[in-house]
Amino acid sequence: MPRDKDLKRLVRARMRKTGEAYTAARAQLLKKSSAKKVSQPSPSSGSRSASDSAPKPKDYAAIAGMSDTAVKERTGCTWERWVYALDRHGAEQMSHRDIAALVNTKYKIDGWWSQMVTVGYERIKGLRARGQRRDGTYEAAKSRTFNVPVATLFDAWADASVRRRWLNGAGVKVRTATAPKSMRLGWADGSIIAAWFDAKGTSKSVVAVQHTKLRDRETADRFKQYWSEQLDALGEVLAER
Repeated sequence: MPRDKDLKRLVRARMRKTGEAYTAARAQLLKKSSAKKVSQPSPSSGSRSASDSAPKPKDYAAIAGMSDTAVKERTGCTWERWVYALDRHGAEQMSHRDIAALVNTKYKIDGWWSQMVTVGYERIKGLRARGQRRDGTYEAAKSRTFNVPVATLFDAWADASVRRRWLNGAGVKVRTATAPKSMRLGWADGSIIAAWFDAKGTSKSVVAVQHTKLRDRETADRFKQYWSEQLDALGEVLAER
């Protein structure tokens, strides 16, 4: 494996060539380095394939952070099928945005689930760690189901007077919103909150929150706990309504 200085030089060269983020380019170079080591025969083990270093399909769900049952229920495919399909399109060399767009347009997977498929695939391919984005920043994700119609849940986020009752007075600003499907908010520290809303029948709905551009894992862990508490508070406000 190359030394730190040499590795950085190789990473930057790959970034210029492929347009990948630093984290993605570094992951690919380390994967290739590991594959070369694995492919070299040893007296005791004999020749081994570079594919031995890749995760096995049985481990995909654990690496992605979501069960095969859950992803198949909402998207129609297991993780093994998603990896096969996206690999055929060369998704491993694409940006996060381009993979999500592919999942959305080619396979008709909307909103939060197109993001979940993309993130799970990137984790399986070693392009990001759990809780980390491909640009090296971190994120905190949380979801919650409420016994209210999706329009009511969306309004509790969109209406500033209602939002202030459960979001702990946090200074957030709505950047974009598509009722009653999604919303993007700016946080005072420059981080971004994306929320997706999904109906589960006429009187039940779910919101999935993704707080991105967090500086480190400790901050991400703190915000994950924060969102758990704020969604509890949201539930209380919705119950009053």
